[in-house]
Amino acid sequence: MKKIGMTSMLTIAALIVLIPACVTINIYFPAAAAEKAADKIIDDVWQLKPGETMPVKPSALPEK
Repeated sequence: MKKIGMTSMLTIAALIVLIPACVTINIYFPAAAAEKAADKIIDDVWQLKPGETMPVKPSALPEK
């Protein structure tokens, strides 16, 4: 049986680590669902009741 050198062992170890690192998992979120979730979070933060509108800051109003 042939002895494996230190360089060969390091090469094998590097391949064992690098090959799984190339795997990418993509998760796609539907835009409508993401927007609905964002609206719910905003409502929770502002604690708005259904039908109530968010207060407008004076700085957000257009200038005349």
